[in-house]
Amino acid sequence: MASGIVDLAYVLPSGTARVEDLSRSSGLPADQIQRITVTPEWPVLAPGEQPWDLAIRAARTVLDRTGVAPASIGKVIYAGSGEWEPAFWSPAAKAADALDIRAAHCLEVVNFCNSASPALQLAADETALNRSEYVLVLLGDRLSQLVDHEDPESKALFNFADAAAAVLVGSRRSEFEILHTALRTDASWVDYYSADREDFVTLVRRRGRRSGLRQAYLKNLAELVDVTLGSLGRSRADVARLLINQTDRTMHEELLDDLGIARERSVFNYHRYAHQGPADTFIALADLKAEGRLDPGDLILLCTSGVGFSWGVTALEYRPHSD
Repeated sequence: MASGIVDLAYVLPSGTARVEDLSRSSGLPADQIQRITVTPEWPVLAPGEQPWDLAIRAARTVLDRTGVAPASIGKVIYAGSGEWEPAFWSPAAKAADALDIRAAHCLEVVNFCNSASPALQLAADETALNRSEYVLVLLGDRLSQLVDHEDPESKALFNFADAAAAVLVGSRRSEFEILHTALRTDASWVDYYSADREDFVTLVRRRGRRSGLRQAYLKNLAELVDVTLGSLGRSRADVARLLINQTDRTMHEELLDDLGIARERSVFNYHRYAHQGPADTFIALADLKAEGRLDPGDLILLCTSGVGFSWGVTALEYRPHSD
């Protein structure tokens, strides 16, 4: 039984980060920071906002729009970095309680900004095997709060922003059939980033100066794209859209060039939102659908990545249904 995305939505926070503020706090020139962020300002959590609350709002939109009853949801998956507040706590269960989902299994998937791919794979397997009628996947992190904006050495992370998304997966009424997911980790990069606890605040730090991460990104994503296409009997020329985490625009462009996929077949949101963590690809997908920029039968690849370092590619086929 085929499984797919029934509907999806995202919510942006109400706060704003600005290059000029980061320049003052870090002592770095504003133009140097904007080469990383691309945009002069981007959405972040305001004081008192929580990513799981944004995810709940996105989920309500999806459930209201589809008319799916909470009792039909058999699993709630919350995916992201694991750095949620409070600690030692389940944002998936919090969301289920707020949404009146009473009989579902709630769990978290922690694979950092790559979390969307394994979460979607788990949801697809769950519904394809008829273990659940629907699975609700929620994504949301507080990435901007994990960066020391006073540390010039952390500048590569200054584009970290915040948002949340909700994705409803099911075997009926889906508009994006989930065709295949491929995942891998190059564990030799495991210690490249880790976090310190400083005065009860978690801050991510780069460890050492090892080179080659860019090449690892390009190699692993390109290979996973080919593995995915090969499993489907398709070619790179068949890809209608390739959507990727918005971490580095030049690397994004280089990957497209290496694959021979025109840049017009991707989405660049750096100038709007900076890097929205695991929600990046779903923000792009939701906008493409809302703007009518997809055609029936389009083959869409969602490419994700996260510290560890892990990569994932999920293939979707757009099959809009008529109401």
